[in-house]
Amino acid sequence: MEENIVASSNFIYDFIDEDLANGVNNRIQTRFPPEPNGYLHIGHAKAICIDFSTAEKYNGLCNLRLDDTNPSKEDVEYVDAIKEDIEWLGFKWNKCLYASSYFDFIYECAIKLIKKGKAYVCDLSPDEIREYRGTLTEPGKDSPYRDRSVEENLDLFARMTKGEFANGEKVLRAKIDMASPNLNMRDPVIYRIAHVSHHQTGDKWCVYPMYDFAHPLSDAAEGVTYSLCSLEFENHRPLYNWFIQEIGFEEPPRQIEFARLNLNYCVTSKRKCLDLVQSGAVSGWDDPRMVTLCGMRRRGYPAEAIRDFIDRIGVSKAYSVVDYGLLEACVRDNLNTNADRAMAVLDPLKVIIDNYPEGETELLDVEINPNKPEQGTRAVTFSREIYVEREDFMIEPVKKYFRLYPGNEVRLKGAYLVKCEGYETDENGEVTCLHCTYDPESRGGNAPDGRKVKGTLHWVSAANCVTAEVRLYDRLFNVENPSDNLEESINPQSLVVLDGCVLDGGLNDLKPGDVFQFMRQGYFCVDKDSTPDKLVFNRTVALNSSW
Repeated sequence: MEENIVASSNFIYDFIDEDLANGVNNRIQTRFPPEPNGYLHIGHAKAICIDFSTAEKYNGLCNLRLDDTNPSKEDVEYVDAIKEDIEWLGFKWNKCLYASSYFDFIYECAIKLIKKGKAYVCDLSPDEIREYRGTLTEPGKDSPYRDRSVEENLDLFARMTKGEFANGEKVLRAKIDMASPNLNMRDPVIYRIAHVSHHQTGDKWCVYPMYDFAHPLSDAAEGVTYSLCSLEFENHRPLYNWFIQEIGFEEPPRQIEFARLNLNYCVTSKRKCLDLVQSGAVSGWDDPRMVTLCGMRRRGYPAEAIRDFIDRIGVSKAYSVVDYGLLEACVRDNLNTNADRAMAVLDPLKVIIDNYPEGETELLDVEINPNKPEQGTRAVTFSREIYVEREDFMIEPVKKYFRLYPGNEVRLKGAYLVKCEGYETDENGEVTCLHCTYDPESRGGNAPDGRKVKGTLHWVSAANCVTAEVRLYDRLFNVENPSDNLEESINPQSLVVLDGCVLDGGLNDLKPGDVFQFMRQGYFCVDKDSTPDKLVFNRTVALNSSW
């Protein structure tokens, strides 16, 4: 990011400050290490902000390192998407690296462990390994292959590497302690056989390191000083440190864990998100109802609002669930300041101003953004026929209804005062058109005699308007904690499509991602489905929460 970051203190900074004071480190380097097996989501945004902002605070470095140790589930599509999302959030990495870039080095580390008698080739099946592992209350049992000689293990591992064995036939395990109270220390698998092509290394390898082995070694080889990760890796820290120590790094990285982001009314599990995509419950990973970063970007969420949200929730080690409403509030705050104003009628009802000259139009100046007066005004066409929202008219008004009804006068935003004189209906009794008169002396919306008018309506000129499809998005789920059967929890009102909406014809040269506040409606952005012949808008967020 180009602007200076002024970050408030948190326990991670306190640890780093203590280390710096004690001379433990004289530089700061972090990394963001996502696995390229899916699209990033709001939970990743927290990790991205922490990793990059920590480096920025201390004038250090932060690398992007793609953890591509599981080629059967990874794809270049995800790599490209991850890069795009990080850049969109406003961060720049020092280097873009891959765990696969260290495969030769990691392999040599495995050989070193074998030679030290700290690793062995095991023939147990995955089910047998789980059975031998024990439980939280019972120690594990040694594998019958645990005492193979160094020579035999070197030979078997070399043959694994040459492709002599099938997937799952053998694994390489670290030799630590099968009685350890920490299950992660009970001889974890560090290499497995996988006859699958890799998107970076091709067919060079048929054995691949496990995450718990590759991750600390990549950190250390890369020069990372602080491995910042979510709290589920806290129990893996002893294993992280064991590998670093056994390989013999002189300047070991320090792992620090923070609580992950838990947000209600959504799911962030990649598996569950993939289920939603494959079942057709959403249109794709970038469906605007998803809390993937590409989905929120398409919906019109500003990157600055997401960073503000991450900053507001803070960094801690305590488990908590954040209310989705806070994220929406951050979006509203940002767009209220930055979004241009426009008039759009989503459910149009035609109004004929009977005493306005036929065939004439005039241009009225409407403020582009009241929070940024330096942007000036935009010319809006006014004509004899306009559109207003259908809900802005009632034949028989309810109490405290100040909008249009027979005999009532309202203000048209930035235009004139108009009075409803009558209406037309079709054979079903549905109102099809209103007839009004206007006060020619009230241009700008103020009565010359000072009379009070309570209602103010937005409108669009029929003489200069464009039609559009508007997609009203809401939260994907209607329960705070969606169950495993996600489709039963989907909010049936999470997407409502309105066609035939009308917008001010002065809105031209629009491109996907352009955001506006539609007066009295909410915040909307141009969707990528828009074409020159048909605009498509997504509702980013309503003016006020309905939750």
